[in-house]
Amino acid sequence: DDLPDMVISGINHGANMGDDTIYSGTVAAAMEGYLLGLPSIAVSLTNKAGKHFETASRVIVEMLQRHRRQPSGPWLLNVNVPDVPHGQLKGERVTRLGKRHKAEPVIKTQTPRGETCYWVGAAGAAADAGEGTDFDAIERGYVSVTPLQIDLTNHGDMPRIAAWLSARAKTDANA
Repeated sequence: DDLPDMVISGINHGANMGDDTIYSGTVAAAMEGYLLGLPSIAVSLTNKAGKHFETASRVIVEMLQRHRRQPSGPWLLNVNVPDVPHGQLKGERVTRLGKRHKAEPVIKTQTPRGETCYWVGAAGAAADAGEGTDFDAIERGYVSVTPLQIDLTNHGDMPRIAAWLSARAKTDANA
């Protein structure tokens, strides 16, 4: 068995909160560990120009020490750490993912070689940053710890889509 005991991905430069997690390589690497049956953590420092990587490192070391005392898993955690000195952290919060407004418009531009290229606009502002979200925890100075899952299936929408497909099949049969 050549697998590691755990996967820790990061420390990412900038937050991976809300919808950002869908596009995050940091989160994807942790997901791969989870798919291999390993406890996995994606860790991000919430400021892209972050100064306090030692804070994020210390938070993860503390989490690992707790894990050693009470092993469990596999699990997949998305951890976002405020960019402040460790002593200024207010603690940790178990959170859910918030939501963002849609991104800024796509920008059409030219490469130095004169080729057309497109830059995806900046991430939108938080749309759901209410109590219990990762955005709220970070705003209040807490480390955000969000348990993630892999299944993106919209189970609640399955009956509606099945009815839509059934109605379409009946229409096609009558044509």
